[in-house]
Amino acid sequence: MVADHQGRERQGGISRFVADMLERDAVKLPRRQFLHLAAGAAALTAVSRIASAQAYPTRPVRIIVGFAAGGGYDIIARLIGQWLSERLGQPFVIENRPGAATNIATQVVVNAAPDGYTLLLIGPTNTINTTFYRNLHFDFIRKVNASSPGVGSISHLALELFKMMAGVKLAHVPFGGNGPALTALFGGQVEVSVASLPSSIESIRTGKLHGLAVTTAMRAEALPDVPAVGEFVSGYEVSAWYGMGTPTGTPPEVIDKINKEINAGLADTKLKARIADFGGTPFALSPAQFGKFIAEETEKWRKVIRAANIKPV
Repeated sequence: MVADHQGRERQGGISRFVADMLERDAVKLPRRQFLHLAAGAAALTAVSRIASAQAYPTRPVRIIVGFAAGGGYDIIARLIGQWLSERLGQPFVIENRPGAATNIATQVVVNAAPDGYTLLLIGPTNTINTTFYRNLHFDFIRKVNASSPGVGSISHLALELFKMMAGVKLAHVPFGGNGPALTALFGGQVEVSVASLPSSIESIRTGKLHGLAVTTAMRAEALPDVPAVGEFVSGYEVSAWYGMGTPTGTPPEVIDKINKEINAGLADTKLKARIADFGGTPFALSPAQFGKFIAEETEKWRKVIRAANIKPV
């Protein structure tokens, strides 16, 4: 979380909790139409139907983002899109499709031709929602008010995990995105906020907000003086992550090519520096490795959602 500059630590350090790269909303993957994930996303099974994969791309590629412009997802999508455009010689165009808990954006990609020309920027909320959209109940607990971008968001789940592990009571106050959640913090409506680092880092650097802690396992290089939650709540760790998805049936050659190029971007000095400016740390995975990672994240958040008894609003 972050607190405003005048914010005080309360309840023996309860409010010493600040977000790293957390983001709004949730993507629910339809049961019968699974996405293949590439370049930080995993290709599970794919049917090769295109012999011209080596020529890919021969026309513009769309990257669908299920959030409004200006958030962490949008920022990362534009950085990666620019890199791919430069590397592959075709525009990678960002399309923001916010709404319906990002199901609109997801459905666009699920229904698109499986040819590598429609991609979906994905994050931890994809794994959250596999459990989130089931018959669960939501329980508000009143104490220190902590804002988040919305019920079921990675920020919200990070808050619930902290409450579980630290044994404290915090009242969750959901808003419609990082911007409104931080506005509530600036306006004194809440004491702390779990916010994405891309959306809050400049305010922290300039002193408008006080960074209490990052949720990653280690301190963020961009904010070396801000402790990690794990330094006072042993074992706590939450990281937002971003990957790229394609429709089921996309040729493995295309998936591998996208994976290779994005991973090359993550190794590029300039792009790494840009990502670091927003508090991010690149990690390059193969499609199979990322599939395993997604499975682990799904199970982690399933436990939190059920323990916190959360349901969609």
